[in-house]
Amino acid sequence: MSGGLDSTLAVKLMLKQGIEIEAIAIKTPFCDYDCGKGCGHRVKEVAHDLDIPLKTVFFGKEYLTMLKRPKYGFGSGMNPCIDCRSMMYSAAKEHMMNTGADFIITGEVLHQRPMSQKPKALKIIEEETNTEGIVLRPLSAKSLSPTVAEKEGWVNREELCNISGRSRKTQLSLAKRFGILDAPNAAGGCLLTDPQFSKRIRDLMQHLDVKELPGLDDIELLKIGRHFRLSKSTKLVIGRDELENFKLRSMIVGDDLLIEANDFPGPVGILRTNRYERIEVERASRMILRYSDSPQNLKSEVTISQNGKTSNISTVPMDERDIESLRI
Repeated sequence: MSGGLDSTLAVKLMLKQGIEIEAIAIKTPFCDYDCGKGCGHRVKEVAHDLDIPLKTVFFGKEYLTMLKRPKYGFGSGMNPCIDCRSMMYSAAKEHMMNTGADFIITGEVLHQRPMSQKPKALKIIEEETNTEGIVLRPLSAKSLSPTVAEKEGWVNREELCNISGRSRKTQLSLAKRFGILDAPNAAGGCLLTDPQFSKRIRDLMQHLDVKELPGLDDIELLKIGRHFRLSKSTKLVIGRDELENFKLRSMIVGDDLLIEANDFPGPVGILRTNRYERIEVERASRMILRYSDSPQNLKSEVTISQNGKTSNISTVPMDERDIESLRI
């Protein structure tokens, strides 16, 4: 269950046939119910409204390991959809076995997503997770081969749907029939499909050692601010508004440097590296000044904080063209 309309309708169709349901929600560093982008952030409320138990599973390090080298590659961005779905199926299967359930249902719609919801992709995912025949997709069941649940008569296939494609017209009509007046949005929203975010995660992965994984704090930092690559080991993130400045202050870890203009209003920046060099600190300081109200041709001071200690640098703002050459 994602919290979106499709998984909600899939559950409704099963409840209508008297099937007992337990929901499992997957949280990843890139698509969870806290991100506010439609990717399942209402899942708890939806499960409560449907009066079904909900178990949440978090994919952390194992997801980042997969992301470095997904077996079935990426979609249009950095989205490893087939490998991602395989992990979700495996988690659902484990929960199915632990609870004594008979089969798995999903809200997947045939041909709705270009990488993971075509017949060939669905077959690959089932083969990878040994779930052939036990995954029922109520919204597209009539367009797919009968599953064990249908063959055994646990579910009446005639009461299922044959939806295919990206149009949501049929789902909205079905929602109205079920009395869902405030239909939730589609629960896509995976950050890995976003072009700008994809550039950031690709840059992060490319500048790691072969066996190194990013930390979850690195992933969270990718979600806000302006990002700049200063060297292989050094990047700078600059806040875009007061809220992001506030968030950045709370995201300092380890030996991060917090940089901010001393004499004029402006953003704060996090300089994150595993090898600090004076020239990189000064470059970052000049970039911070460029986004502040500091006069562009005059020296100004910035304050640099690290592990409770502060120091000042006096420098001039960087030229806009030089900044753009460093932007991720």
